[in-house]
Amino acid sequence: MSDQQHYEGELSRRKRREQRRSGALGGLLEFVIILALSFVLVFGVVRPYIVEAFYIPSESMVPTLMVGDRVLVNKFIYRFTEPHRGDIVVFKSVEGGGEDLIKRVVGVPGDVLAVRDGRLYVNGEPQREPYVNRKFPDHSFFGPKRVPPRHVFVMGDNRANSRDSRYFGPVPYANLEGRAFLLFWPPARIRLL
Repeated sequence: MSDQQHYEGELSRRKRREQRRSGALGGLLEFVIILALSFVLVFGVVRPYIVEAFYIPSESMVPTLMVGDRVLVNKFIYRFTEPHRGDIVVFKSVEGGGEDLIKRVVGVPGDVLAVRDGRLYVNGEPQREPYVNRKFPDHSFFGPKRVPPRHVFVMGDNRANSRDSRYFGPVPYANLEGRAFLLFWPPARIRLL
């Protein structure tokens, strides 16, 4: 092999190494950009506006939700539709402090609600509520109370141990964070809500 061929071969090898290095750097740069955009989308768009995970801090929704469960909440649903009876909603406390609470919607605007010896009546009709905690029966009395426009009346499924609309009144639509739709933690209890 002549010196010229050796020189050209060495130049060719160097050029290939530089191309691999610049390709690797370009690939790394592309990965970093994609990762940064993903974080912006997830934490800048998805979490505040579309879906967010919430932790269950109390026993007010037992047996449906247990302390420590985690749920996914659809945060944009109430931009397109109004809440319905039976929806499990996350909302900002109406008592201040910015605390997030989770309860079940039992009354919508115009409904008249009453509780008689723990039994819920909506518009004078007793409600069938298979999700209510029967281990600790509620014997409370409340109402009747009409739900004002653009408000919902919420109650915990563990009625005997729930601070809800019976105490703090109806919740304005403006306080609604979204509707819980999936219990995702712990894995043994994964299910749609």
